[in-house]
Amino acid sequence: MGCGTIRITLESEKREKKSDLALVEERVWRTYYNGVKCGTATRMEFGDKEWKILKAVEPISMGAGVLPAVAAAADGDEEEVIYMRSKFERVVGSLDSEAFYMLNPDNNGTAPPELSIYLLRM
Repeated sequence: MGCGTIRITLESEKREKKSDLALVEERVWRTYYNGVKCGTATRMEFGDKEWKILKAVEPISMGAGVLPAVAAAADGDEEEVIYMRSKFERVVGSLDSEAFYMLNPDNNGTAPPELSIYLLRM
C-alpha cells in the first residue's frame, strides 16, 4: 500500500436485548484508523450506482485504480471512483468479532497483511 500496515477498526454498540442481527448488518459504527478515532460510519443501501461500479470492475481480479467518470456515472453524476480489489481472509472470533485480512499474493504469508479490517460489537 506504500504507507505501511493499515488497520481499520469498526466498533458498534452491543444491544441490551439479544438480537439475531449479524455483525456486518449493524447500522452505525465508531471508526478507528491505526488505533486513532476518526469518526463514525453508517451502513448504506446498495443501489444502481453501486451495481454499475461492480460491473465495471468485474473483469479485474486484483488491483487498484480509478474508474473514469463515464463508467461511474449514474443519474448524471460525473465523478471518478477510486477502487481496490483484492482477496481477503475472513476470521470469525465470535458473534461479536470478525476480522478481514487482505491477502497479498507476493509475500507467501511471511509478512503481515497490509490492510486489516476489524468489526467489533462492544
